[in-house]
Amino acid sequence: MSGNVLTGVVAATITPLEPDATPDVGRLVRHCTWLLAHGCDGINLLGTTGEAVSLSVEQRIAVMRAVAGVGLPVERFIVGTGASAFADSVSLTREAFALGYHAPLVIPPFYFKNLENEGVFRYYARLIETIAEPELRLYLYHFPQMSGVGFDHELIGRLTRAFPHTVVGMKDSSGDVAYARSVADAFPQLAVFPSSETALAGGGTMGFAGCISATVNVTAPIAARVWRELGTSEPSVPSPDETSLSAMRSAMTAVPLVAAVKHVVASLFGDPHLARVAPPLVKLPRTVADALDRRLDGIEAFGEVRRNCA
Repeated sequence: MSGNVLTGVVAATITPLEPDATPDVGRLVRHCTWLLAHGCDGINLLGTTGEAVSLSVEQRIAVMRAVAGVGLPVERFIVGTGASAFADSVSLTREAFALGYHAPLVIPPFYFKNLENEGVFRYYARLIETIAEPELRLYLYHFPQMSGVGFDHELIGRLTRAFPHTVVGMKDSSGDVAYARSVADAFPQLAVFPSSETALAGGGTMGFAGCISATVNVTAPIAARVWRELGTSEPSVPSPDETSLSAMRSAMTAVPLVAAVKHVVASLFGDPHLARVAPPLVKLPRTVADALDRRLDGIEAFGEVRRNCA
């Protein structure tokens, strides 16, 4: 954190689940506590990695309240509050604000495709005006592969001009670093977070505020070191930590990501319950999981991560 602005390494946390696929809040709190103690500057709660769209509004609100109720620093949490139904997004965003979370992260409505900028603008404008809280801070969630809706510069510009004190950041999960850099260059007032920790080295020089990443659930200690040591420099040769981050992320993104991250976290902490995923996702097949384990075990820095989980 820098003042009241969130920067640095942010984990898009998993949501541990009970056998009936309801949130396991106890395990979630323990994992968030570990992340904050091992390098994370913040946490993205109830995002894509957190399988939020597989949970009901009531379940998402219960998770928000439970995490806020145990003394974790909610001012360091970004909370996914987007939904296709406008009223659901209002309920979730209002609750996140009332509980004191740093900011809601709002994906566009994701059922109707090929939306015009006018429709997306009206959705966000109506959301902000309905919440009607001058202190509300909101992050745009750019994930066109999942939502089918992107943010071009015209739309971002219109939103930031209309709501300059509310629209303060963006999580870019497109995987297109050139796009993220173009947004950071065009809108320096926005905190732009790419979705990969491989953007951390030199990220500050490119205008990035850090990263919000699923794989930080695993790589947090190494990612934190890269951001602190290399975030504001432009190394000409990748450091060993950068190489390790890239290798660990590549291993986990080569297979279904949410299931992969949950499998690795479960293995690191010796808790198979952490590997549960909600329908329609499925756990990694045993052969795939074993191959992932072997690939990660061959990365030297992964041994450091394992020691931090002991």
